[in-house]
Amino acid sequence: MKRRTLAALAVGAAVLSLPATAVAHAAPPAPQPGAGCAPAVDRALAHTADDTVVQCSAGRWEVYAGPYPSSDRWFSGGDGLDLHGQGMRNPEMLSGPWTGIPQDPATRCRAEQTAVVSAGKVGEPQVAEGEPGQPLRFEVLPVMFSIQLTGDCLWQAD
Repeated sequence: MKRRTLAALAVGAAVLSLPATAVAHAAPPAPQPGAGCAPAVDRALAHTADDTVVQCSAGRWEVYAGPYPSSDRWFSGGDGLDLHGQGMRNPEMLSGPWTGIPQDPATRCRAEQTAVVSAGKVGEPQVAEGEPGQPLRFEVLPVMFSIQLTGDCLWQAD
């Protein structure tokens, strides 16, 4: 019995001492005012962790100065981005064809949207998900109520 226990402990110690071969890809941090942003996302809007709207301008995230955030370019980082569409007043994202462009080769862009189906009713979520590192082309519905965009992705209207 002691030999089995010692053998199991030795094998466990050997496994623990091996170098890790798998690398987890953590979500990029949410944009913050003053932090750098890539040239590819210039003019894009995003939300900070506390829901402040920021815009990438000249390589830096700046607090958005416009009256109401509505854009044809959004960036999702951190925990993702929740927006509303033309199924509500003051849409942040308009209907039509959009493309999610991964900003990292391991990133998978994902869009989950709900649409108004009748007065006071929202339908089941519709999901579009791309392959890692590949652009995701999808249609934002004309009466989109809400959309959650995830992945380290630039989202732009086509």
